[in-house]
Amino acid sequence: MNAKVDTFLANLKTWQEELTRLRELILDCGLTEDFKWMHPCYTYNGKNVILIHGFKDYCALLFNKGALLSDEKGILVQQTENTQSARQLRFTNLNDIEQQKSVIKSYIFEAIEVEKMGLKVKMKTTSEFETPDELEQIFKSNSAFEKAFYKLTEGRQRGYLLHFSKPKQSKTRISRIKKNIKRIIDGYGLNDCTCGLSKRKPNCDGSHKFI
Repeated sequence: MNAKVDTFLANLKTWQEELTRLRELILDCGLTEDFKWMHPCYTYNGKNVILIHGFKDYCALLFNKGALLSDEKGILVQQTENTQSARQLRFTNLNDIEQQKSVIKSYIFEAIEVEKMGLKVKMKTTSEFETPDELEQIFKSNSAFEKAFYKLTEGRQRGYLLHFSKPKQSKTRISRIKKNIKRIIDGYGLNDCTCGLSKRKPNCDGSHKFI
């Protein structure tokens, strides 16, 4: 057990009981406890397998290679469209965890086997994502915007490409692009914090809504 995780759990204002129980279940499965990205992280031979974290409406186990799990119960969640490898198991209360503890452990053991076998998720490259015609047209009239877009990390680029491509109507795609031009020029990803209040930087945790 990692002392940093003890401190993390002791200072939680929400999800304390739930995350403590998830910790116990994970440790029962033989993983090594670490503390990374300001959250409890569980590893096998130094490789990240699971992260536990809490959000406003739920807490979760995040399986780093969840896309490779068989998910026989159909309960894994892809957090965002841009997430290629990781998948979540979400919970809203302690009873929810207790009722599913055998299932939770079976998913953990499968994740360990995936790591033992050295399996890897085949990641799509940015070039494999569709670039909307509307975005190409705006690039032609705004070279500073195009330059700023391609200076973003590939993950941030993919997030925007998915967001811009999703609407069926061209006018909606154009509206989404124009709404995010300044954000992109400023170097922010679609879900990045721009107000400086988030406790989960660079991600936005919605803190700006409460000021």
